[in-house]
This record gives sequence, C-alpha cells and structure tokens, in this order.
Amino acid sequence: MGAPVHEISIQEARRIALAAQGFDRPRPAGRITAAHVGRTIRRLGLIQLDYVNVLVPAHYLVLFSRLGPYNRGLLDEVVYRRREFTEQWAHEASIVPVELWPLLRHRRELHRPRPWGFDEFLAAQPHYVERVLEQVRGQGPLTTADLPDAEGVPRRMDGDAWLGTVPRAKLEALFGQGVLAIAGRLPSFARMYDLAERVIPPAHYARLVVPTEAQRELIQSAARCYGIATADDYYRMPIRTARERIAELVAARELNPVRVEGWRVPAFLHPAAKAPRRIDACAVLSPFDPLVWYRPRAERLFGFEYRIEIYTPKEKRRWGYYVLPFLLGERLVARVDLKAERAEGRLAVPATHLDRSSCR
Repeated sequence: MGAPVHEISIQEARRIALAAQGFDRPRPAGRITAAHVGRTIRRLGLIQLDYVNVLVPAHYLVLFSRLGPYNRGLLDEVVYRRREFTEQWAHEASIVPVELWPLLRHRRELHRPRPWGFDEFLAAQPHYVERVLEQVRGQGPLTTADLPDAEGVPRRMDGDAWLGTVPRAKLEALFGQGVLAIAGRLPSFARMYDLAERVIPPAHYARLVVPTEAQRELIQSAARCYGIATADDYYRMPIRTARERIAELVAARELNPVRVEGWRVPAFLHPAAKAPRRIDACAVLSPFDPLVWYRPRAERLFGFEYRIEIYTPKEKRRWGYYVLPFLLGERLVARVDLKAERAEGRLAVPATHLDRSSCR
C-alpha cells in the first residue's frame, strides 16, 4: 500500500495558489525596475500575450496586479533587449524564460501552421518559402510589411482575421516551427522576426532534451508556479501525457499527491509550495492572468464562474464587455467591467458586480 494522501482544506489550497503567484507579499516600495519585472515573470512561469486594447494589453496588467504602477517599457527591456525571455507558443502565445526554449522543441516539431491547410500552400510554394528565409537571413529582423507577395497568390487571406496575409502566415509558421523567433515589437505591436539562432542564447538554442524529460521539466515548472494543481492544468499538455509524467514525478518525490476539500479530482503539491496563514491581496486581474486563465481551476479554487464576454452578443452578456475578476484577500469577490477612454484621459467603469457566493 502507498503512503496515505495528505488532505488539505480549500482555504489552504487557495492560499498556496495565491502565494505561488506572488500575492503573499506587498507590492515593492519605490521605483519598479527591470529586475522586479524579470523576477515576477519567472515566478509566474510565463505571461500570456494578448493585445486587446480595451483597457491595456493583458500581459501588462498581469504585472501591474503584482507590482503596481510601472514603466511598461521595462517589459520590452527584459524580453527583447536583455533576451532573458522570449515569445513562444506555451500555454498560448506567451512570454517565457529562454530556458524553456529547448523544453518546447518537441512541440515546435509538431507545429501545424494556421490557418488549417496552409501547410499545403507552403508545400506548393517552395520558392516563396526560401525567398522569405533568404530575406530574413540577409536583412532581419523583419516585419510582415517588409515581405513581398507570393507569386500569383492574393496577399490577403480569406477566413483568418488574425493572420490576415500570406506573408504573416508564413512568418508565423516559421515562428511556430522554431526556425524564426521574435526579436522585438514595433510601437504598433507588430512582431519583428529573425532567425532563432540569432535571438535565443546559444546554450539554450543548442540544448537537446528528449520529449519525456522536457515534459517532466515543464510540469515541474508549472507546479512551482501554481503551487497546487490537477493533471489538466499543465501547459495544455495532453491529459494522458500529463498523468504519466506526474506519476513519474510523484514516484521520484518531486511532486506530492494531495486531496483537496471539495475537489473530485486528484491534486498535486509542489514540495516547495508555501501555505501562508493569510493572504491580504487586493488586485484587479487580467482575463488571462495565470490565476484564472484556466477557468475550471478558477472555479475549483474560488467557486468563481468567469468568462470574458468580448465575443458574446451584447444582449447575452451577464457581466460586461471587458469584465475582470477582482481579488480581495483570499477570494475573487467581484467582476469589474473596465474601459480606457483615452481621448478623455479617463478610466470608465461601465459595470461592477459583487460576487456574493465568494464573499461568504
């Protein structure tokens, strides 16, 4: 028989999760520096990128929730100039520490270009593919606007509003495959693409990790950043794969199985996780904050049902267009609909909703 599984209360699970996410401490006093930004991203493991600008691009808000007011240029400093971090498909499009580059190699090797069927277009256009790479090699970093059209093909693509053009789809395909990396962003937020070997530090670019070991390292990283989690919480890893790697980590005593009050699924605790006696946090959260981006986890931890309603027809919205969770102490206690009215220089609050079930 195995050792008995430790049981913890839902209150303790919340405090563990909040502490792992940096909400167990006051915001830094004085001027926020690049070092503060870098440490915060590492504590979180990654920051999901989202440039919806109703309030502020979501990744800037993730840092604000933990650091308070800061110069947003510091994020560009640590990611694109110091090269301590890089953009990569991880949870979604994300900023990750450069050390994760080799751990995601097996995913890049399986990457399928968007939109679906675009790989067939690429196979039929080998000369265009090589032309794009030659231009990046000779002139990079480049943006989509710098690239020529594919011969005999309309520049704009139907059916994919996000990618928009054939040149962008090609650059994104090469980025997803790890041939290119993101060297910077223009003030318009447009990506600048360069050869990955010129962006990723050599030690990380050259490191080879077998997929099973990479998966274990990714789960260890996620467990450290979550504090406590279930098998379906990890980097969007296939659930069967996650369970296999978790079992190996439990056997090696690098993860501890626990039973959480009210949860129907097994949970796993990182050995270094801390459980403070109380949390005194106060923050509005991005829709893509790591604390809430996986909605089933937010509901398990906080009893808080949440969705962003940008894509919900107005007459069907329950909470608001760009509604954000509000964290007070150890609970998500409200939903706040916010909008930056830049021309007037003010922050509008179209709606607020107290979550009475979370306040009990």
